[in-house]
Amino acid sequence: MLTQTTTSGTPWVWLPADHRMMGVPGFEMPYLVLGDKYARAVTVGAQAQPVIMALAQSGQVHELLAQVDGVMLTGSPSNVHPSHFNEPVADPSLPLDPERDQLTLTLVKACVAQGVPLLGICRGFQEINVAMGGTLHQRVHQVPGLMDHREPKGVAPDVQYAPRHPVRLAEGSALARWAGGTEVMVNSLHGQGVAQLAPGLRAVAHAPDGVVEAFEVEAASAFALAVQWHPEWRCWESPFYSAIFEAFGHACRTRRALRLSHA
Repeated sequence: MLTQTTTSGTPWVWLPADHRMMGVPGFEMPYLVLGDKYARAVTVGAQAQPVIMALAQSGQVHELLAQVDGVMLTGSPSNVHPSHFNEPVADPSLPLDPERDQLTLTLVKACVAQGVPLLGICRGFQEINVAMGGTLHQRVHQVPGLMDHREPKGVAPDVQYAPRHPVRLAEGSALARWAGGTEVMVNSLHGQGVAQLAPGLRAVAHAPDGVVEAFEVEAASAFALAVQWHPEWRCWESPFYSAIFEAFGHACRTRRALRLSHA
């Protein structure tokens, strides 16, 4: 099991928060929300310090990126607004988060341009695809020939996050090396998914129905990987999930050493 590092050299990883209205119905107030499992995976798995830039705006991205060593885009109950890939909202009952979109779609491009390590998970995976010019299926389960990738409802988290289906990993990819082969079981908790992969992204994992489950940013000069599943869930219990965060953490430490050498 991995242990937490608390040295002065610990890299900082920026995790953009969700914007949600919470509280008694009719009297809700705005909150910034970050799931514990994401922060804990960064702390334990990547050996890094998760940070939130509260109320960060897209115009501040360049300035704020200079102060961190990596970015992780988390999953969320909300979806990327389909206007960003020129579609109307298919299901108005599903939550959206336009404030997060405004920040993260800019943040993705800046990370790639500036060589900041970038890890995307679930919604974060979808954000990277959209930011780079790709599109999404808003309801994967309604697309002919595709599986229902959503989690079972009304059951314990341990059941929801249990391995659900295999993914085929590209031979020679980092994921295949970490998995020790070209097939591995992963969890599945998403209703949306990649329809058209953006230019410059290389698919490195597919579900049995062909849905893209992971990709790399080909032009990135640093770690730039996104996965549709949730490796943050008790990552220390899975050698494969642990390896993803260990590699991300190594990239963040490399970035930190370079950043401080130019300070």
